Amino acid sequence: MNRTNGPRAHGLNQTHRTRHLTLTLCEWQSKLRPVFNGEMKVAGRRLPFGEATYVMGVINLSPESKNPHTIATTPHEALALARSYRRWGCDLIDLGAQSSHYDSPTLDSDTEAGRLVPVVETLAEDGFLVSVDTWKPEVAAAALAVGAGIVNDTGGLGDAGMLEVLEGYPEAGVVAVHVDGPHPHAVHDVVLGDDKAEQTAAGFADLLARLEPGMRERVILDPGIAINYRGDYAAYTRLQMEIIRRLRVFDRLRRPLLVPIPRKRDIHWVTAYITLALEYGADMIRVHDVAIAADLVRLWDRRATP
Repeated sequence: MNRTNGPRAHGLNQTHRTRHLTLTLCEWQSKLRPVFNGEMKVAGRRLPFGEATYVMGVINLSPESKNPHTIATTPHEALALARSYRRWGCDLIDLGAQSSHYDSPTLDSDTEAGRLVPVVETLAEDGFLVSVDTWKPEVAAAALAVGAGIVNDTGGLGDAGMLEVLEGYPEAGVVAVHVDGPHPHAVHDVVLGDDKAEQTAAGFADLLARLEPGMRERVILDPGIAINYRGDYAAYTRLQMEIIRRLRVFDRLRRPLLVPIPRKRDIHWVTAYITLALEYGADMIRVHDVAIAADLVRLWDRRATP
Protein backbone atom coordinates (compact mmCIF):
# COMPACT_ATOMS: atom_id res chain seq x y z
CA MET A 1 0.00 0.00 0.00
CA ASN A 2 1.31 3.44 -0.87
CA ARG A 3 0.85 5.32 2.40
CA THR A 4 1.34 8.72 0.78
CA ASN A 5 -2.04 8.34 -0.85
CA GLY A 6 -3.97 7.71 2.37
CA PRO A 7 -6.37 10.10 4.14
CA ARG A 8 -3.71 11.31 6.60
CA ALA A 9 -1.28 12.11 3.78
CA HIS A 10 -4.03 14.00 1.97
CA GLY A 11 -4.66 16.03 5.13
CA LEU A 12 -0.97 16.86 5.49
CA ASN A 13 -0.76 17.92 1.86
CA GLN A 14 -3.85 20.09 2.26
CA THR A 15 -2.37 21.68 5.41
CA HIS A 16 0.88 22.40 3.55
CA ARG A 17 -1.00 23.98 0.67
CA THR A 18 -3.04 26.13 3.08
CA ARG A 19 0.07 27.32 4.91
CA HIS A 20 1.78 28.10 1.61
CA LEU A 21 -1.26 30.07 0.41
CA THR A 22 -1.41 31.99 3.71
CA LEU A 23 2.27 32.91 3.48
CA THR A 24 1.87 33.94 -0.13
CA LEU A 25 -1.09 36.19 0.72
CA CYS A 26 0.78 37.76 3.64
CA GLU A 27 3.82 38.48 1.47
CA TRP A 28 1.54 39.89 -1.24
CA GLN A 29 -0.38 42.15 1.15
CA SER A 30 2.85 43.42 2.73
CA LYS A 31 3.87 44.82 -0.66
CA LEU A 32 0.57 46.62 -1.11
CA ARG A 33 1.02 49.22 1.60
CA PRO A 34 -0.52 52.63 1.01
CA VAL A 35 1.76 54.88 -1.02
CA PHE A 36 2.51 57.45 1.72
CA ASN A 37 3.66 56.69 5.25
CA GLY A 38 3.36 59.80 7.37
CA GLU A 39 0.91 62.30 8.77
CA MET A 40 -0.81 65.49 7.67
CA LYS A 41 -2.55 68.08 9.79
CA VAL A 42 -5.54 69.52 8.00
CA ALA A 43 -7.89 72.10 9.51
CA GLY A 44 -6.78 71.13 13.00
CA ARG A 45 -7.19 67.37 12.38
CA ARG A 46 -4.55 64.69 12.26
CA LEU A 47 -4.63 62.48 9.16
CA PRO A 48 -2.21 59.61 9.69
CA PHE A 49 -1.32 57.68 6.54
CA GLY A 50 0.33 54.32 6.08
CA GLU A 51 -2.25 51.80 7.28
CA ALA A 52 -5.53 53.29 6.11
CA THR A 53 -7.32 54.37 2.96
CA TYR A 54 -9.55 57.39 3.49
CA VAL A 55 -12.93 57.55 1.75
CA MET A 56 -13.80 60.94 0.25
CA GLY A 57 -17.48 61.06 -0.69
CA VAL A 58 -18.66 63.32 -3.51
CA ILE A 59 -21.67 65.60 -3.21
CA ASN A 60 -22.53 67.59 -6.33
CA LEU A 61 -24.20 70.97 -5.90
CA SER A 62 -24.45 71.34 -9.67
CA PRO A 63 -27.86 70.31 -11.09
CA GLU A 64 -26.11 69.72 -14.42
CA SER A 65 -24.01 66.91 -12.92
CA LYS A 66 -24.16 63.59 -14.76
CA ASN A 67 -24.34 61.69 -11.44
CA PRO A 68 -27.86 62.37 -10.14
CA HIS A 69 -27.58 60.19 -7.03
CA THR A 70 -24.92 62.58 -5.66
CA ILE A 71 -26.79 65.84 -6.34
CA ALA A 72 -28.01 68.08 -3.53
CA THR A 73 -29.63 71.41 -4.37
CA THR A 74 -29.98 72.87 -0.85
CA PRO A 75 -27.84 72.86 2.31
CA HIS A 76 -30.48 70.67 3.97
CA GLU A 77 -30.28 68.05 1.22
CA ALA A 78 -26.48 68.14 1.28
CA LEU A 79 -26.39 67.68 5.04
CA ALA A 80 -28.78 64.70 4.89
CA LEU A 81 -26.66 63.07 2.18
CA ALA A 82 -23.40 63.79 4.04
CA ARG A 83 -24.81 62.23 7.21
CA SER A 84 -25.73 59.12 5.23
CA TYR A 85 -22.19 59.01 3.87
CA ARG A 86 -20.83 59.28 7.41
CA ARG A 87 -23.00 56.40 8.61
CA TRP A 88 -21.73 54.25 5.75
CA GLY A 89 -18.10 54.95 6.62
CA CYS A 90 -17.08 58.09 4.74
CA ASP A 91 -14.18 60.08 6.22
CA LEU A 92 -14.51 63.42 4.41
CA ILE A 93 -16.80 65.16 1.94
CA ASP A 94 -15.85 66.64 -1.43
CA LEU A 95 -18.26 69.36 -2.56
CA GLY A 96 -18.44 70.45 -6.17
CA ALA A 97 -20.62 73.29 -7.44
CA GLN A 98 -19.19 73.32 -10.98
CA SER A 99 -19.50 70.19 -13.11
CA SER A 100 -16.01 69.36 -14.37
CA HIS A 101 -17.23 67.60 -17.53
CA TYR A 102 -15.95 69.43 -20.59
CA ASP A 103 -19.48 69.58 -22.06
CA SER A 104 -20.87 71.43 -19.03
CA PRO A 105 -21.25 75.22 -18.93
CA THR A 106 -18.51 77.13 -17.14
CA LEU A 107 -19.97 79.10 -14.24
CA ASP A 108 -18.70 82.46 -13.15
CA SER A 109 -17.03 82.51 -9.75
CA ASP A 110 -19.92 84.27 -7.99
CA THR A 111 -22.45 81.67 -9.13
CA GLU A 112 -20.19 78.78 -8.16
CA ALA A 113 -19.38 80.27 -4.76
CA GLY A 114 -23.06 81.06 -4.20
CA ARG A 115 -23.90 77.39 -4.54
CA LEU A 116 -20.95 76.25 -2.47
CA VAL A 117 -20.58 78.57 0.51
CA PRO A 118 -23.88 77.86 2.36
CA VAL A 119 -23.29 74.10 2.11
CA VAL A 120 -19.66 74.30 3.25
CA GLU A 121 -20.78 76.33 6.25
CA THR A 122 -23.57 73.87 7.12
CA LEU A 123 -21.37 70.77 6.86
CA ALA A 124 -18.45 72.33 8.72
CA GLU A 125 -20.76 73.27 11.58
CA ASP A 126 -21.86 69.62 11.73
CA GLY A 127 -18.28 68.46 12.17
CA PHE A 128 -17.43 67.31 8.65
CA LEU A 129 -14.00 67.69 7.12
CA VAL A 130 -14.95 69.43 3.87
CA SER A 131 -13.05 69.53 0.60
CA VAL A 132 -14.11 71.83 -2.23
CA ASP A 133 -13.64 70.87 -5.87
CA THR A 134 -12.74 73.95 -7.92
CA TRP A 135 -10.02 75.45 -10.09
CA LYS A 136 -11.03 79.05 -9.36
CA PRO A 137 -9.04 80.89 -6.63
CA GLU A 138 -11.97 83.18 -5.77
CA VAL A 139 -14.23 80.20 -5.11
CA ALA A 140 -11.58 78.47 -3.01
CA ALA A 141 -11.11 81.62 -0.93
CA ALA A 142 -14.85 81.93 -0.27
CA ALA A 143 -15.09 78.27 0.79
CA LEU A 144 -12.02 78.39 3.05
CA ALA A 145 -13.41 81.48 4.76
CA VAL A 146 -16.48 79.54 5.98
CA GLY A 147 -14.80 76.33 7.10
CA ALA A 148 -13.54 74.23 4.17
CA GLY A 149 -10.43 72.28 5.14
CA ILE A 150 -9.14 71.14 1.74
CA VAL A 151 -9.11 72.64 -1.74
CA ASN A 152 -9.39 69.94 -4.42
CA ASP A 153 -7.72 71.96 -7.17
CA THR A 154 -8.73 70.59 -10.55
CA GLY A 155 -6.37 73.10 -12.09
CA GLY A 156 -3.40 71.21 -10.69
CA LEU A 157 -1.98 74.21 -8.75
CA GLY A 158 -1.17 75.82 -12.07
CA ASP A 159 -2.78 79.14 -11.13
CA ALA A 160 -0.56 81.41 -9.02
CA GLY A 161 -3.74 82.91 -7.61
CA MET A 162 -4.64 79.58 -6.00
CA LEU A 163 -1.30 79.44 -4.22
CA GLU A 164 -1.84 82.98 -2.94
CA VAL A 165 -5.22 81.98 -1.52
CA LEU A 166 -3.75 78.89 0.16
CA GLU A 167 -0.96 80.93 1.73
CA GLY A 168 -3.65 82.83 3.62
CA TYR A 169 -5.01 79.58 5.12
CA PRO A 170 -1.94 77.70 6.40
CA GLU A 171 -3.96 74.88 7.99
CA ALA A 172 -5.75 73.98 4.76
CA GLY A 173 -4.72 70.99 2.68
CA VAL A 174 -4.74 70.93 -1.11
CA VAL A 175 -5.24 68.21 -3.68
CA ALA A 176 -3.21 68.80 -6.85
CA VAL A 177 -5.11 67.11 -9.69
CA HIS A 178 -3.17 66.21 -12.83
CA VAL A 179 -4.94 67.63 -15.87
CA ASP A 180 -3.78 67.86 -19.48
CA GLY A 181 -4.74 71.51 -19.81
CA PRO A 182 -5.24 74.51 -17.51
CA HIS A 183 -8.50 73.08 -16.11
CA PRO A 184 -11.11 70.40 -16.98
CA HIS A 185 -13.12 72.63 -19.32
CA ALA A 186 -10.04 73.35 -21.43
CA VAL A 187 -9.01 69.78 -22.24
CA HIS A 188 -8.91 68.20 -25.69
CA ASP A 189 -8.36 64.58 -26.67
CA VAL A 190 -6.92 62.34 -23.97
CA VAL A 191 -3.13 62.06 -24.16
CA LEU A 192 -2.20 58.38 -24.45
CA GLY A 193 1.51 58.08 -23.63
CA ASP A 194 3.77 55.05 -23.49
CA ASP A 195 3.99 55.36 -19.70
CA LYS A 196 1.37 57.85 -18.59
CA ALA A 197 1.92 57.06 -14.91
CA GLU A 198 5.63 57.89 -15.15
CA GLN A 199 4.88 61.07 -17.11
CA THR A 200 2.34 62.13 -14.48
CA ALA A 201 4.78 61.41 -11.65
CA ALA A 202 7.45 63.46 -13.40
CA GLY A 203 5.02 66.37 -13.75
CA PHE A 204 4.21 66.17 -10.05
CA ALA A 205 7.93 66.10 -9.21
CA ASP A 206 8.37 69.35 -11.13
CA LEU A 207 5.38 70.90 -9.36
CA LEU A 208 6.59 69.91 -5.89
CA ALA A 209 10.09 71.22 -6.65
CA ARG A 210 8.59 74.65 -7.42
CA LEU A 211 6.65 74.86 -4.17
CA GLU A 212 7.95 76.22 -0.88
CA PRO A 213 8.58 73.44 1.68
CA GLY A 214 5.65 74.52 3.84
CA MET A 215 3.24 74.36 0.91
CA ARG A 216 4.69 71.09 -0.32
CA GLU A 217 3.83 69.43 2.99
CA ARG A 218 0.16 70.32 2.48
CA VAL A 219 -0.21 68.61 -0.90
CA ILE A 220 -2.11 65.42 -1.74
CA LEU A 221 -1.58 64.14 -5.28
CA ASP A 222 -4.35 63.02 -7.64
CA PRO A 223 -3.25 61.43 -10.96
CA GLY A 224 -6.35 62.87 -12.64
CA ILE A 225 -7.89 59.67 -13.98
CA ALA A 226 -11.42 60.92 -13.32
CA ILE A 227 -11.04 63.97 -15.55
CA ASN A 228 -13.25 63.62 -18.63
CA TYR A 229 -11.44 63.85 -21.96
CA ARG A 230 -12.55 63.66 -25.55
CA GLY A 231 -11.25 60.73 -27.55
CA ASP A 232 -11.23 56.95 -27.42
CA TYR A 233 -13.35 55.95 -24.38
CA ALA A 234 -12.15 52.34 -24.33
CA ALA A 235 -8.51 53.37 -24.61
CA TYR A 236 -8.94 55.87 -21.78
CA THR A 237 -10.52 53.17 -19.61
CA ARG A 238 -7.48 50.95 -20.17
CA LEU A 239 -5.22 53.89 -19.37
CA GLN A 240 -7.07 54.57 -16.10
CA MET A 241 -6.60 50.96 -15.04
CA GLU A 242 -2.93 50.97 -16.00
CA ILE A 243 -2.20 54.10 -13.97
CA ILE A 244 -3.75 52.51 -10.87
CA ARG A 245 -1.59 49.42 -11.39
CA ARG A 246 1.46 51.73 -11.57
CA LEU A 247 0.83 53.67 -8.34
CA ARG A 248 4.23 52.65 -7.01
CA VAL A 249 5.92 55.12 -9.39
CA PHE A 250 4.53 57.88 -7.14
CA ASP A 251 6.35 56.52 -4.05
CA ARG A 252 9.39 58.70 -4.67
CA LEU A 253 7.32 61.86 -4.32
CA ARG A 254 6.65 61.13 -0.64
CA ARG A 255 3.16 62.60 -0.68
CA PRO A 256 -0.26 61.02 -0.06
CA LEU A 257 -1.94 59.74 -3.21
CA LEU A 258 -5.65 60.16 -3.86
CA VAL A 259 -7.17 57.90 -6.50
CA PRO A 260 -10.39 59.38 -7.93
CA ILE A 261 -12.68 56.52 -8.88
CA PRO A 262 -14.14 57.18 -12.35
CA ARG A 263 -17.93 57.07 -12.39
CA LYS A 264 -18.86 54.43 -14.97
CA ARG A 265 -22.31 53.49 -16.26
CA ASP A 266 -22.07 49.97 -14.81
CA ILE A 267 -21.59 49.61 -11.06
CA HIS A 268 -19.42 46.51 -11.45
CA TRP A 269 -16.89 48.69 -13.25
CA VAL A 270 -16.90 51.11 -10.31
CA THR A 271 -16.36 48.20 -7.91
CA ALA A 272 -13.45 46.99 -10.02
CA TYR A 273 -11.77 50.40 -9.91
CA ILE A 274 -12.19 50.67 -6.14
CA THR A 275 -10.80 47.17 -5.59
CA LEU A 276 -7.84 47.88 -7.84
CA ALA A 277 -7.10 51.15 -6.03
CA LEU A 278 -7.14 49.36 -2.67
CA GLU A 279 -5.01 46.52 -4.04
CA TYR A 280 -2.32 48.92 -5.22
CA GLY A 281 -2.22 51.04 -2.09
CA ALA A 282 -4.24 54.24 -2.55
CA ASP A 283 -4.01 56.51 0.49
CA MET A 284 -7.40 58.04 -0.29
CA ILE A 285 -10.18 57.31 -2.76
CA ARG A 286 -12.67 59.86 -4.07
CA VAL A 287 -15.98 58.14 -4.81
CA HIS A 288 -19.56 58.74 -5.89
CA ASP A 289 -20.68 55.35 -4.52
CA VAL A 290 -19.80 55.67 -0.86
CA ALA A 291 -21.54 52.61 0.59
CA ILE A 292 -19.77 50.26 -1.82
CA ALA A 293 -16.40 51.94 -1.28
CA ALA A 294 -16.68 51.89 2.51
CA ASP A 295 -17.64 48.20 2.49
CA LEU A 296 -14.62 47.36 0.35
CA VAL A 297 -12.31 49.40 2.57
CA ARG A 298 -13.60 47.44 5.57
CA LEU A 299 -13.08 44.18 3.70
CA TRP A 300 -9.44 45.15 3.11
CA ASP A 301 -9.13 46.16 6.79
CA ARG A 302 -8.10 49.67 5.80
CA ARG A 303 -10.66 51.76 7.72
CA ALA A 304 -9.27 55.10 8.84
CA THR A 305 -11.71 55.39 11.77
CA PRO A 306 -13.61 52.73 13.75
